[in-house]
Amino acid sequence: MSLQDLRNALPDYAKDMKLNLDSVLSEGGSPGVDGKQIRAIALASAIASRYAPLVAAIETFAAEQLSPEEVNGSKAAAAVMAMNNIYYRATHMIHNDEYGQLRAGLRMNIMANPGIDKMTFELCSLAVSAINGCGACLDSHERTLRTHDVSAQGVQSALKIAAVVHAVAVTLEQSQA
Repeated sequence: MSLQDLRNALPDYAKDMKLNLDSVLSEGGSPGVDGKQIRAIALASAIASRYAPLVAAIETFAAEQLSPEEVNGSKAAAAVMAMNNIYYRATHMIHNDEYGQLRAGLRMNIMANPGIDKMTFELCSLAVSAINGCGACLDSHERTLRTHDVSAQGVQSALKIAAVVHAVAVTLEQSQA
């Protein structure tokens, strides 16, 4: 199914999601990020949202502007954050500071050369962290983005893309169950 087909499959009660999806996947609706970043963030967000038909449709949409390496970079952000969000969310939520002092010992080599530029990788990581609910990772990625002159609007746009893509995934999964 295409992204348009999935959009059209949203039930009437989710009309806002149809409108929001069109908006956040456009540069006009996502200020502070460019078209390639929008597509990378959307793909990482779809993967984190775990609805395979939406992942496939957004991957096709992303590949219209992203190279295969950039598509893989977006996938890499989703993969590494799937691990990091669980670990860092747990160590942050446990009220024992000792865990935060221990070396994680988790391999994250992909972060050195993910296939996409560093700020796009950070935007994808921020979006996935929002979906996965990891406050520690959200804080870390937001600080990195702002230190590298990504605007508050750019950060907000990544969060809006994550929110809308996730809502579309949840709605489609439930309406087609």
